[in-house]
Amino acid sequence: MKARVKWVEDMTFLATSGSGHAVVMDSAPELGGSNLGPRPMEMLLMGAGGCTAIDVVHILKKGRHAVSGCAVELDAQRAESDPKVFTRIHFRFSVRGKGLKPEAVERAIKLSAEKYCSASIMLAKTAELTHEFEIIEE
Repeated sequence: MKARVKWVEDMTFLATSGSGHAVVMDSAPELGGSNLGPRPMEMLLMGAGGCTAIDVVHILKKGRHAVSGCAVELDAQRAESDPKVFTRIHFRFSVRGKGLKPEAVERAIKLSAEKYCSASIMLAKTAELTHEFEIIEE
């Protein structure tokens, strides 16, 4: 896997993934940024959310469960001093579908957290990860 990050101006950077997708990152205005994009640590948090959401949907679909939606809200806390690593991340899943069983959703989240989601497993080296979910019946 490769990526490239190029300084644009002020504290704005353009990150390009190995697959050719680009995203603007910026720092906070108090650090000279212009608030043109997410902060790098926000990108890490969003990446973990995307990684686990993909896993959960894939696992549920593979199990032939009628899943039609999945959203993950993440709430993270960081260390007070440098390096300001994540110390706690709470994942709150809203899974939508028809006749979804709580055991199936819980299993999919657990498999993602413990086996498949490289991003959250890596973040678990510094942060306590917690999970909860709700099922929205269609």
